Amino acid sequence: MGIWEALLVAVSLCADCFAVTLCSSVTLKSLRWNSVARVALVFAIIQTGLLLAGWAFGSLLAAYVIKISHIIGFLLLLFVGGSMLLEGIRGKEDVRKLDGWRNIVLGGIATSIDALAVGVAESMEDTSWDGFLPLLVAVFVVTALSAVIGICGGRVIGKATGRVAEIIGGLVLIGIGISLLF
Repeated sequence: MGIWEALLVAVSLCADCFAVTLCSSVTLKSLRWNSVARVALVFAIIQTGLLLAGWAFGSLLAAYVIKISHIIGFLLLLFVGGSMLLEGIRGKEDVRKLDGWRNIVLGGIATSIDALAVGVAESMEDTSWDGFLPLLVAVFVVTALSAVIGICGGRVIGKATGRVAEIIGGLVLIGIGISLLF
């Protein structure tokens, strides 16, 4: 796989990562760069790790991943989005959706199930390591960048719109989850 094709696949894989970090960060009161880096790194590691796992174990995982990936993604996004929606309606102050390892890892997994499926597809195409490596690097870098941009953008939107952004963000994540079922 060439670098341009790898970049296009990476951008398409990280679209949901961007959406989750954007929606989840609307409640941030302050922006600490170590927290942003932690979220970006975890999202990138999970996305790249699942891509690699799909490629490495493609023949074993193919039947299972294709059948249940949309359900897993739906349930995780429903949980994250539903939590945001409820907390937005209740009006809790200083709620941080991407604070704490549990929420970061759940968000990372929810946005990376499709990477596992892409890894399986690459495995089924008998993509060599040399052909797969550009995709792996591109996915890591683009995912980390999309998380940073999403967090910074979400904070700006949140400061401008307040709780409304949190409610809308929760609804968007639930909508993305529902779309995975169809």
